[in-house]
Amino acid sequence: MRRETTFIHLTDLHIGTADDAHLHSDTTETLLQVLDLVATVTPKPKFVIASGDLTNRGDAESFRRLKQIMDERIDVPVVYALGNHDTRPGFYEGMQVETADPNAPYDHDLVLEDIHIITLDSSTPGLIGGTIDPEQFDWLSAALDRHPDLPKLIVVHHPPALGEEPDLAHWRTIHFPQSEKLRDLLKGRNIIGILSGHIHHDRVSVWHGIPVVVGTGQHAATDILRTDILRMVRGASFGIGTLRPSGLTMAFVPLPSDRAELNTYPLEMLLARAMPVAAE
Repeated sequence: MRRETTFIHLTDLHIGTADDAHLHSDTTETLLQVLDLVATVTPKPKFVIASGDLTNRGDAESFRRLKQIMDERIDVPVVYALGNHDTRPGFYEGMQVETADPNAPYDHDLVLEDIHIITLDSSTPGLIGGTIDPEQFDWLSAALDRHPDLPKLIVVHHPPALGEEPDLAHWRTIHFPQSEKLRDLLKGRNIIGILSGHIHHDRVSVWHGIPVVVGTGQHAATDILRTDILRMVRGASFGIGTLRPSGLTMAFVPLPSDRAELNTYPLEMLLARAMPVAAE
């Protein structure tokens, strides 16, 4: 990478329909507002990352609506990842992505602006927490060997687990043992950053030397001051990324909000739906 490259990070778009009682906000209108702001960014972004929960129900019609909006508003490449609200068959059909298996994880990689972007599907059908299957690790290992001279940007909806042991709130992350395996695979591979979503608040961490950037997204914001419940409030943001030879910079652009409460969820429900091994 020999120059500065600007890009946009979107996440948790949750595109749906007005009759979706579980949406709690007009995500289509929010996305349109965000894209209007994106159009004013200078220098012009070279690509857009959308790191999962693209839709709220995962139905093909919602993906078709998303594709229509993005095709009309964005004239640069868009890199999509899948989240726990998405479904693989709905994505492949609605986004018109060819596949031999509509239930297969959507793992893919490409080179944009001399940056090797590797996207992992951490969605687990029917569950909230993130997982990466053994076959996906095999694919990732092979992908990391491609373009060894280029810096690599990882896109995955669920961020890795940050601690040194399993966290009770593991519904927020990639399952701990798989996070550890991911760490081992990424070590020494010129990873300039990981872009994620899922937890609905802006956060930057350094995870074993790798910047992990999480965005609030375009649906709702988590009230991080409440730890006894999951409290969702009105709020949205998007990220402006700059990649330089020296590394990654992220700036967050929040939309104005009164942070009114939209919904609350008991932690017990989230833990029970985190992953099959929640009892651990």
